[in-house]
Amino acid sequence: MSIFPTKILLATDGSREARLAAKTAIDLAESTNSELHILYVEEAANPYVDAVELAGDEQVSPRLDADLKRQFERHAREVLEAEAERVRAAGAAVAQDHLRMGKADYEIIASAEEIGAGLIVMGSRGFGAIRRALTGSVSDSVVHHAHCPVLVVRAEPVTFPTKILLATDGSEEAELAASTAADLARGTGSELHVVYVEPITYAYQLGGWEAYNPDVLTRLEEAAEEEARNRLDEQVQKIREAGGEIVGAHARVGYPDAEIGGLAGKLGAGLIVMGSRGLGALRRALIGSVSSSVVHHAHCPVLVVRGE
Repeated sequence: MSIFPTKILLATDGSREARLAAKTAIDLAESTNSELHILYVEEAANPYVDAVELAGDEQVSPRLDADLKRQFERHAREVLEAEAERVRAAGAAVAQDHLRMGKADYEIIASAEEIGAGLIVMGSRGFGAIRRALTGSVSDSVVHHAHCPVLVVRAEPVTFPTKILLATDGSEEAELAASTAADLARGTGSELHVVYVEPITYAYQLGGWEAYNPDVLTRLEEAAEEEARNRLDEQVQKIREAGGEIVGAHARVGYPDAEIGGLAGKLGAGLIVMGSRGLGALRRALIGSVSSSVVHHAHCPVLVVRGE
């Protein structure tokens, strides 16, 4: 099954990367016949009030707090209206715009749940250097905790048609990512490439003299390469049986995040699609969160698909 058509929630803060995300959201909404919503979260009021409470300053009156909040709300409304107008000027229809006050990641996730969004689109940075230092990476938090898929846009927007690189590991979430990628490729006239990476976990299993024995390493590498090809063939067959057309199938052995990002760059992919989990508990413990690393380091936007 695919997530499209759906309600797309564009989370914006007026930054350059958020505007690139807006271009992607507009193109995606038009290509998939989806409904576009815009969200702006004003965080300024909360850090101020929290700082006052932490300092124990009794000189700040509730009225001043209320006045400040009203000023922040007016500013937030102006930013939201300007961003919505920019989207409309690009020829896109905005179903509804949403203004929230609070912590950006929490409000983005809560808004997506409230409107029943099937996809969140956002930039990978934004919100200012100071806010990022205080609150951490907003996009990271949304990717990890949102109930729906999240498309994170980095230095360039997605312009369809493009080359879509589907990274799969055979997990349940990877299968949903596969159907989403195949549907996107069909709907936008894009090329679909598939990659399966067999992690080099065998390197952690070696001890003593085995770690320095070339014959042992060669046998393990060959076994890993064969496993990668077999697993890739399984996934390609499933996608083709479901009606997906695959232009290129790529088997790799190595660190999944590095292999996925490197192949995307080599292919000139405009979008990477992948599940948010998979790989199994042991492999995740050994190699870390693959989706987080790809979102951080890939040259192109990344669509992280969840199982919900």
